[in-house]
Amino acid sequence: MIFEGKAHKYGRDVDTDVIIPARYLNTHDPDELASHCMQDIDKDFMTRVEPGDIIVAEENFGCGSSREQAPVAIKAAGVSCVVAASFARIFYRNAINIGLPILVCPEAARDVRSGDHLRVDLDKGEVVNLTREKTYQADRFPEFMQEIVAAGGLMQHVKKRQQRG
Repeated sequence: MIFEGKAHKYGRDVDTDVIIPARYLNTHDPDELASHCMQDIDKDFMTRVEPGDIIVAEENFGCGSSREQAPVAIKAAGVSCVVAASFARIFYRNAINIGLPILVCPEAARDVRSGDHLRVDLDKGEVVNLTREKTYQADRFPEFMQEIVAAGGLMQHVKKRQQRG
């Protein structure tokens, strides 16, 4: 799986409360959640993000409340992938479960700037900064998790396996 897009850079400890503020959790509609994505940390995020863009962050992305709406909001906003130095464990699992690709790459998290154009290759575990002509090696995304993400999330993956018999 390969993704290309513009980077939206954030610091460390970006918690689920700023990814999707609690005051908007009265809905499960992905489009409604997306409309409020990142607004408490970056009020202009939804006016700048374009389909395929990539969020890049430092350590502990997705910490805080264990709300699955956080990766849902990110994915519904059109973000193709999140690259971070590290992820909170519950966010990591929730992202995989809803089909949002994520990649651990501390070097890219330190070096990438907002607006850089990136290419992320999950198969190779590689982040290429096309703007700055740099390549960063990430932890390779495990094949079974790639299958879940490619299916659109855990539930869709299970349905596909059941249909195959």
